[in-house]
This record gives sequence, structure tokens and C-alpha cells, in this order.
Amino acid sequence: MAAPKKILLSSPPDGGWGWMIVVGCFLVTICTRAVTRCISIFFVEFQTYFAQDYARTAWIHSIADCATMLCAPLGSFISNHLSCQVGIMLGGLLASAGLILSSFATSLEHLYFSLGVLTGLGFALCYSPAIAMVGKYFNKKKALAYGIAMSGSGIGTFILAPVVQLLIEQFSWRGALLILGGFVLNLCVCGALMRPITLKEDHKHPPEFLEQEYVSEAQKQDLKQLSICSPLIKAWSHEGLCCCSWQEYNFLLMPDFMVLAVSVLFMAYGCSPLFVYLVPYALSVGVSHQQAAFLMSILGVIDIVGNITFGWLTDRRWLKKYRYVCYLFAVGMDGLCYLFLPVLQNFPMLVPFSFTFGYFDGAYVTLIPVVTADVVGTASLSSALGVVYFLHALPYLVSPPIAGWLVDTTRSYTASFILCGFSMMFSSTLLCFARLAKKIKRTPLRSLTRDTDTKQQIWTNGATAYSVSGDLDQKDVEILATEANR
Repeated sequence: MAAPKKILLSSPPDGGWGWMIVVGCFLVTICTRAVTRCISIFFVEFQTYFAQDYARTAWIHSIADCATMLCAPLGSFISNHLSCQVGIMLGGLLASAGLILSSFATSLEHLYFSLGVLTGLGFALCYSPAIAMVGKYFNKKKALAYGIAMSGSGIGTFILAPVVQLLIEQFSWRGALLILGGFVLNLCVCGALMRPITLKEDHKHPPEFLEQEYVSEAQKQDLKQLSICSPLIKAWSHEGLCCCSWQEYNFLLMPDFMVLAVSVLFMAYGCSPLFVYLVPYALSVGVSHQQAAFLMSILGVIDIVGNITFGWLTDRRWLKKYRYVCYLFAVGMDGLCYLFLPVLQNFPMLVPFSFTFGYFDGAYVTLIPVVTADVVGTASLSSALGVVYFLHALPYLVSPPIAGWLVDTTRSYTASFILCGFSMMFSSTLLCFARLAKKIKRTPLRSLTRDTDTKQQIWTNGATAYSVSGDLDQKDVEILATEANR
């Protein structure tokens, strides 16, 4: 049987099977991020069964979150060198195995490995490759597509949280983990949806293609990488033998990516503790348990609204050029919300906070892969997202314990929230100053170009044209004198 031919597309389809990729990524975010958030529902059960304190039990969630982000580059590597389908299916099997093994746990250490490390590793192999695949199928509607795909985290949390609680009540925590293990196997189905795509521009000769005026900077970056690999492809007669893995990460030396990476560290430190301490803070200021839980529900639902609406807005023609600015604005607004949180000490004041923080949290989460693609290009997107999510790992691991230590030391949540707020504000400010510095650097070059253009003069003689910039050399002077005498 003849092998199926690969269809070459001149540009990302911005539709068609791409919407199935969005559906697949949407389900991946439900099975990874939403399930990770729902692990906290098991905390009381674990504390009671193993007779351990909150601090030791909380490490399960931190290890799972950290492993997911820490191993993201491994997911990108497998996706690049095997296929996105293989990576996601393998991740689904590992995550399911981790949850099933957790249902037989006899100690917290057992859960640290099975529910923390093994499940987190499985989620890592699925998360960044699925997100990168959306970027390959969409260009004009990229932000909207990411908004829909990333909303799976909020929708999944909203639906799974009561379902998991019901499963615990009906089947105990062991039965609930066993059922979740079967549910996570749907990641293998999601992996099957990730049909690979090949663009015609990937097969053009890079030097010729780079000369064309309509080629964007991101595409030029993509083609420079392909041009380095092409001699090896010709020599070995097979693309898989191209030994240029180190070229996948040459974006690490790009100044724009370095600034983005540093800002991500501070942003990730600030965003994590709120989801751990909002309910305890609300209870400490006299809000009832039902109202405190409702605040988390508001965060989850409005997060979805932020994902989709901000994605749609930043795809509009009048905002598309300013997606980078929209990203740093959203991060800065979340930091500002943190700074006001200590003075909000009743339920009516905390509800607007949940609306605002949830909306801008969904907004910048949607724009992370979009901004990364604009900085490094589509060819490096999978590897770059792996690095970006890898940078989330350490802040996710240490920020909740540090915030808890500050609460224990000061007997107040104020220091924790202010530190998180300034961390996110610094992340936004760093990107803002980097953008301004880049624009200031470009201004003298543009003015120099204009001055050169005004000095240029054109002399024509029938079919012959002479272009002179600045001083004329002796030969041009003689030619012009001869033409004048005639």
C-alpha cells in the first residue's frame, strides 16, 4: 500500500482541521490543568487518612505542578523528534498510570512519586506540544484559537470540582483517583487528533525566500534554522538524521526572549499563591465558607471569559499589532489587584476583585503562546514554549510555601499579597522598559534612512539611469558632463 502524500499548504489554514486541533488542545487543558487544580480537593481526605499536617500534604500539589512545568522541554523534544501525536499519547498513558497507582497509595511519599512526579511528567508531555500545535494551524485567528483552547482549564475546573467531590463521597478518595485515571486516558484520543502540518515555505530555498519583502521577521527566523539543517538533510538523505538539535534552542540567545524569560519568572511567582490562599484569606476576614467557595467559582468562570474575549479582541486588526502591550497590561493589572487585596475585607468588595483578577488572569494566559510565537517564530514555538513553561516550575514550587511562611511569621496575609503584587508589576514593567528601549534604538536608524533617501538624486538618459548618493565619484561626473555637452 502506497504511503499517503503529505499535503503542502502555502500558509496556516486558519480553520478547517485547525478547529479540531483547538478542540484537542481544549480537552488537553481540561485533562491536565483542570485535573491538577482538582488535586487540592483530596487534601482533607489525605490529611485525615495519613494523619499529616497541611504543609506536608500541600507538597503533592506543588510537586505535580512543578513536574508539569519542569519537564515541559522534554515534551517539546519528543514532539519535535518523534511527533506531537506520540508525545501526547505517551503522556496520557503516564498520567493515567500515576493516578491509578495513587489509588493504591500507603503513604504520602508514595503519593509524592505517583500523583506528583509520574502524573506531572505525563501532563508535561501533553501540555506544551498541544499548545504549540495550535500555533502551527493559525495565524490571523491565532489569539482567538488560543483563547478557546486555554479556556479548558477554567471550564474543566468549574465542572470537575463538584464531580470529583461527588466521586469521593460515593467511592472514597481511592475510587475517585481510579476513575480520574480512566478519565485522563482521553489524552490518547486528543493525541490522535493532532494531525501534523507542513507548509510550502518550509521547502523553499531559504536565501531566495528571505529576499522577499513580505516575509515577516518570525518567518525569516524559521527559515534561517531550516537553512542550517538542509546540508545535513541532503548529505544523509533523510530528515530524521539531521543532527542539529542544538539549533532548536538558538532562540535562547535572542535578547527579546531573554527579557521575556526573566519576566515570566516574576509573573509565575506572583500568580500561583492566590489560588491557594484566597479562600483562607476570605475566611479570615469573616466571609462564610459558601461565599469563599463562590469567590473561587467566580475566578474560574471569569477566567474563561478572559481567555476567549481577550483572544478575540487581540485578533482584531486595530489591536493585533499591540498584542505584546496587551500581555504586559494584563499582567500589570493582576499585580495591581494584588496590591489592593489586603484592604478588601468583606464579601461585596472581594467579588469585584475576583472578577477583575480572573479576567486578566485568563487574558495573559491566552497571550503567553501568542507573544512567544511573535518573539521566536513558528518553527521554534514548541521548544520555546517548553522553556517558558519550564521557567514556571521553580516559582510554582516555592511561592506557596514562601507565602505561607510570611503568613505564619506576620500573622497577616498582607506581606504575602504585596510581595506577589510587586512581583507581577515588576514583570510587566520589565517588558515595558525593554519595549521602549527597543523603540528608542530604532529611531536614529529610521531618521538616518530618511536622510539618505532625500540626498539621493536620479539622472536619466533614455534607458540609462544614474543614481548618486552624497558625493559623486569621478567617473559619474565625467559621464554627466559628456551628456550635458551633447
